[in-house]
This record gives sequence, C-alpha cells and structure tokens, in this order.
Amino acid sequence: MWLLLQSLVLMALCFPSASMCPKGCVCQRFDLHHLHLHHQGLNVNCSQSRLKEIPGDLPVDTVVLRLDRNHISAVPDRVFRGLALLRELNLSYNAVETLGEGAFSGVEATLQVLDLSHNRIASVHKDAFARLKARVVVDDNPWHCDCALQQAIGGMAHNHEAAARVLCRSSELRDQEGRPFLAVDTDLCNLAKRTTDYAMLVTMFGWFAMVISYVVYYVRQNQEDARRHLEYLKSLPSKPKKPDEADDISTVV
Repeated sequence: MWLLLQSLVLMALCFPSASMCPKGCVCQRFDLHHLHLHHQGLNVNCSQSRLKEIPGDLPVDTVVLRLDRNHISAVPDRVFRGLALLRELNLSYNAVETLGEGAFSGVEATLQVLDLSHNRIASVHKDAFARLKARVVVDDNPWHCDCALQQAIGGMAHNHEAAARVLCRSSELRDQEGRPFLAVDTDLCNLAKRTTDYAMLVTMFGWFAMVISYVVYYVRQNQEDARRHLEYLKSLPSKPKKPDEADDISTVV
C-alpha cells in the first residue's frame, strides 16, 4: 500500500492533472535543466481548439504555449502576467486586430519567441513591444503604418527583422501603401503633428474668416439701414411757416 501511494505521488508530480490543463489543450511536462532551471515546465498545446479567447486557467509553470489556428480576436492586458516561466508564445493564425500597452505585461523579461503572424492586426499601442526581449514575428498582418507603429517597431529588441516583414496595407502617406515598412523614411510622428497643426490652422482661419464676414455684413447692414432712414427723412414734406412768424421776421429786419 505504501509503495502504491508513493507511485501515485510521483505520477502526480511528474504529470499534470486534468484540472491543471485548460479545456481543449494538451499539456506535456518536460525538463528545464537546459534552461538553467531546477524544475519542470509545461508545454501547453491549444492549437486548433476553436478557442475564441485566451484561456484564463493556464498553468503557472507553462514554458511553451501554442494558441495558433484558433479564433482569438483579442489579447487582454496582463493576460499572461502569472506565467513567469513562459519562453515561447505562438498566437499565429488567429483574428487578433490590435494590441494594447499591457498585452504582454509580466512576460517581457522571459519571453524569447513571440509569433503574431497571420492575424488581422492593423494597429498597436506605441509601447506594446517596448519592454519585450523576444524575437517577434509580425508578418502577414494588415498593418496601418502610422506614428504608433513606427514607435512600436522601433522599441523592439529585434526591430529590424520584424520591420522588414511588415507591409503597409494602409499608411499616413498614400504612396507608401503596399510597400515595406522599412521603405517609410519619413518621421510619421512629426508628419502627424504637422497634419494636426495644419488642421488647427485651417480651422482657426475658417473661424476668423467667419468672424470677419459677420462684422462686414453687420457694418454694411447698418450702413444700409442708415441710408434708408436718411432717404425716408428727406422724403418727408417740409413744414410750412406760419404768417405771424414771417411778420415777426420782417419787423426784426
């Protein structure tokens, strides 16, 4: 009996229980000595599991996480925060459209490979990749090349390789559409600022023109009213003098 209990304990330690592994996923435990760690980690495979969101019950000792070929449309902020051992994260072939500032919060220092290819990502927060040390794969996404993307790509540790695979589906500069991101040699942040300043200038000029037009209209309207009033006064018949007033004037003379 004692040997049987020992065997059960060893099996529980060596293999993850069904409750530890998210529904629809397969978890395999492997040794982490080659990563200079002194315990075991999990390879969590959730590929092609028809997931619509990232599981919230991921084991804390997950090292490799495969979420590719699902229907995940969002990466909530801090969703991977408890995975202190996470080294590889595959989110390719999903429906992710954007990434917030805290999408990879908590795994910035440990993550080594991040695959975001073949999604629907058009925009990201400027600091989405700022603290990541991972090699990031971001090709085959409908990128909108703007100031935020320029800052995000520039903040990645391996930004040159990632940027080389980014094609501008749309851009602040129309002649850059369909071209590689690295071909954009314009500071899009200054461009956005100049565009904003120009828009503000046009708006201010429009308001100023409206005020001037109103003042001119008001002055002309007053002049027209004054002219009409004067013409009306001139059109009135002059008051005839009384005979007594005429005699008084003759006497005085």
